[in-house]
Amino acid sequence: MASWCVCLPKMAVLSSSAEGQKGAKDCLLALQPSNRTGVEQDSCDFPKSARLRKRFEFLRLSNSPHKFATRAFLIVWLENGGTDPRLGVTVSRKVGCAVVRNRVKRYIRESFRQMRIPLPGIDINVVARRDSAAMDFGAVQRVLEKAFRHIGTSPCSSASRSL
Repeated sequence: MASWCVCLPKMAVLSSSAEGQKGAKDCLLALQPSNRTGVEQDSCDFPKSARLRKRFEFLRLSNSPHKFATRAFLIVWLENGGTDPRLGVTVSRKVGCAVVRNRVKRYIRESFRQMRIPLPGIDINVVARRDSAAMDFGAVQRVLEKAFRHIGTSPCSSASRSL
């Protein structure tokens, strides 16, 4: 997958001399896609294939017996038959205004992106509760890491009860 470099416009600073033309060429070259070798793509992106995007995918999860509840989140999961985990995020207006809801979603997605490699092929829906609005990124990450460790345990075992 190619990534894009961004170049600040040097035209405003440089005159129309040879330096200005060289700066324009550098800027155009910087806008070309670059292949970053040595960087593992799976660990540093969140492709559409790793997301739950359709309504029926969320509805299928709503009837799942596999749930883990905390004060801030409800985590529901079900095997998806594939090899990669996929994430869905549900944050209602009860959590807060749009700014707060978007922040909570960013925190959840980033936590999942960092922890998704050891997870099996499952679909996960993280439902945010009101207490999640007051949490910072570190707290969200700790809670979700604890919850993701319980994935795969029996729904009747004491390990899957809420915190």
